[in-house]
Amino acid sequence: MIIDGALKLTSLIYSMKLFFLTFACLSFSFVSFAQDKILYQSAEFKVYNNRIEQGDFKAIATSYVEMSSNYRSMQSDIYRPDITFKFSINSRDNEMPPGQDHHVTLQPKDGSCITTVRFGQQMVDTIPLSDDINLTPNTLWTIRLDMREVLKSFQEKGFYTLNTGEKLDKADFNGVFMAGNSAPLMWDFNNLHTRQELQLRDPDGDGIFETTLILNAKSNEKQTAARWKQANYTTGFPQYQSDYLISDALYNLALDEMINAVEPDSTFRTGKEWAGVWTRDISYSIILSMASLQPKVAVNSLMRKVKNKRIIQDTGTGGAWPASTDRMIWAVAAWEVYKATGNRDWLEQAYEIISLSIEDDLSNIYDPETGLVKGESSFTDWREQTYPQWMQPADIFESECLSTNAVHYQANHILSKMAMILHHADVADKHNRIAKTIKDGINQHLWLPEKHCYAQFLYGRNFKIASPRSDALGEALCVIFGIADEKRAEQVIANTPVTAFGIPCIYPQIPNIPPYHNNAVWPFVQAFWLWAAASVNNEKSAMESISAIYRPAAMFLTNKENFVAENGDFSGTQINSSNMLWSLSGSISIIHKVLFGIRFEEDKLVFKPFVPEAFNGKRELTNFKYRNAILDIELNGFGNKISSFKLDGKKISLSEVPATISGRHTISIELENQMPGQSLTNQQPVLYSLPAPVVKYENQQISWQPVGNSSVYNILVNGKLFTTTNQTYFDVIPGGYVDYQVIACLENKMESFASEPVVVISDKFVQIIQAEDVAEKTDKPFKGFAGDGFIEISTTVNKEVRFKFSITAEGLYSVDFRYSNGNGPVNTENKCAIRTLSVGGKPVNAVIFPQRGKGEWSNWGFSNALKVHLTKGENIVSISLEDSNANMNGEINQAMIDFIRIQYLD
Repeated sequence: MIIDGALKLTSLIYSMKLFFLTFACLSFSFVSFAQDKILYQSAEFKVYNNRIEQGDFKAIATSYVEMSSNYRSMQSDIYRPDITFKFSINSRDNEMPPGQDHHVTLQPKDGSCITTVRFGQQMVDTIPLSDDINLTPNTLWTIRLDMREVLKSFQEKGFYTLNTGEKLDKADFNGVFMAGNSAPLMWDFNNLHTRQELQLRDPDGDGIFETTLILNAKSNEKQTAARWKQANYTTGFPQYQSDYLISDALYNLALDEMINAVEPDSTFRTGKEWAGVWTRDISYSIILSMASLQPKVAVNSLMRKVKNKRIIQDTGTGGAWPASTDRMIWAVAAWEVYKATGNRDWLEQAYEIISLSIEDDLSNIYDPETGLVKGESSFTDWREQTYPQWMQPADIFESECLSTNAVHYQANHILSKMAMILHHADVADKHNRIAKTIKDGINQHLWLPEKHCYAQFLYGRNFKIASPRSDALGEALCVIFGIADEKRAEQVIANTPVTAFGIPCIYPQIPNIPPYHNNAVWPFVQAFWLWAAASVNNEKSAMESISAIYRPAAMFLTNKENFVAENGDFSGTQINSSNMLWSLSGSISIIHKVLFGIRFEEDKLVFKPFVPEAFNGKRELTNFKYRNAILDIELNGFGNKISSFKLDGKKISLSEVPATISGRHTISIELENQMPGQSLTNQQPVLYSLPAPVVKYENQQISWQPVGNSSVYNILVNGKLFTTTNQTYFDVIPGGYVDYQVIACLENKMESFASEPVVVISDKFVQIIQAEDVAEKTDKPFKGFAGDGFIEISTTVNKEVRFKFSITAEGLYSVDFRYSNGNGPVNTENKCAIRTLSVGGKPVNAVIFPQRGKGEWSNWGFSNALKVHLTKGENIVSISLEDSNANMNGEINQAMIDFIRIQYLD
């Protein structure tokens, strides 16, 4: 194991002494612990000086380096016979409409049972049972799925029409799988193919596919350790002690797990169950605390995510970048490392990488209409968890998200600062202007004045609307990065909904979607929310956040990736990991960045402590390495204002030390023991919106099925509220382009997502040009195309395709393409195809052709649409592969193009 940051001999001797003093509990001591002092309490749990209690569960710190917990997942003793499940072709949610599932109450005989279902036909076979009835352990459940109608359609038509209306070609059929709510079933449709037992097979060819599962297996029981004792040598890192044993122990737990999170090659490991380096995970972790604790490991990890001097977007919808675009958080992490270390070589190296990456972004993802950047929400890249189910990867690319835009604002802001240090004034000015444009776009298009917080994202197609859901990470980053002014920042912290166990990733939750990003709290997000709360001096929010981070770490005796927002349990989220890098980094940041208020700046180290009154007292952070210095810091009192700041016993006027400081020094900080006036938070129960309506257009009428107990439906026309109705239909008259959407609303104004846009337009306003009419068609054997064929675009074939056509009226038009891309699944890999669209030889923006399913080349859909101004008469629209269109794969940048569609808007 390589531990970052070799210390001088004197420092090592000091650390060894401190190690033995700590463990032997010798001369170094603080005020005796008041074990029954309550630091925080709610109806759900209490935080004491030395323990945390949640109902009958107790997590106790028995020393600085040891804890015990009797926590058991509330799911450990519960395994209901009532099973909810669904089938899936090609690992997609495509058997029945969203929210429509199969339901069965299993009644095993001799430890086994059989269920037979027909694909696409809902089965409900349940009986009422009392709450204390559980399924017999190790029950064998055989599921027999009748697929004969599907296979018959393949045989007779060559395709099967799914419930969405999408035609699945026989050649694209890769298997049928099973999803559900009870282990080993899961609702992660995109990853069903990775679990062999969840695939149903038909070995005898009779059209009946089968699998047998073991339910309520002992191996599936969710457990955590009952005891933690520090196992790694951590005294080379900053040591913390205070009057609060629970805080000290959890800090040491985080340090202990931090050692586990470094691989033998001196790069970060994302989590116990997440091997390898991931761009966003390591970046957020570095920002939270790893920049100063492990700068060499941080640099190694950051450079692992660089290719061709560009930052790698290593995951995301539809084949990564540019459908997913939050890779620029790398820039914020790189800057944090520079500020912590002062390494000029690193600054110059990072500057070039960030510059080239942003230049590519400028050519592909910036929206000149709004000033915002396009691409998936930062870190919430499991699309069903935070987006409407109708949204395709191309739609997600077109969304303009709060968190991702906050990241791009800060990346440009940082690049401007780097450029000034390196004497590139013109570059600094350019990116300062870009940052301002993004900031203005966020505040103009995403601020919700009626809610006093920001919107989740803009979404839609040709006419985008704001989702009024909150995005916890985005809200926090807007406060931390200064995107929100002082008034708005205070409003964000006071009004963004939080829940009893912490701030959920989004609010309200999406119905019929299991917990992961939906209905879940992530400790690293909570840490950023804590930073934001402290920055606006909201003591109530800060205490809630500290407690929301401490409770799960203490109860589970590890820094988990996430937990269910409704009950605070680690069991129930779709994927979870212990020893999670960004979670433990967030826990450490409570001490470093909040209580001690350590702020790295280009030329100094600044202290801005924020100590809630509940944590009033004495605390010490020793052996803190800053550039060429080692600092031993003592902090006394509570509040956010410093009454006395001493360096080596000498009182100084500024609460900071210069970057040129070297050697070992002591710092003593006294607080004024005052807090600002009353602070507010918006604590709410975990609530769900209604599902989005599914709207269809027939006979000059749009209609939809009733949605839950909706009291009213909002009808949007071209992105604007047109009318409201309590009916489930609305009459329309075809004419020029009209984009209809419907939102289901409850009396508490809890809106559903808007429905998929339904476009009503007369044929005379639409032009279709077959791709094979302008370029040589391919002989690839894919089906489902229109016209006489289709063309291939790749790095070697049809690098430029030109469409020449005439129009009768000058105006604004929408241009998109029908395409297929079977180079990868919809949720991962890196083969999103990208081209630059030009009109009359002038570049407009990027058109992307995301992956639509592994090997599913007959699965056709539409690219994102671009609005372009066309003149009367002849026009030429082209798509070309430019250097800036290089995707994350670098070699495969391929799609099939069926036709171009030009629609008159205005």
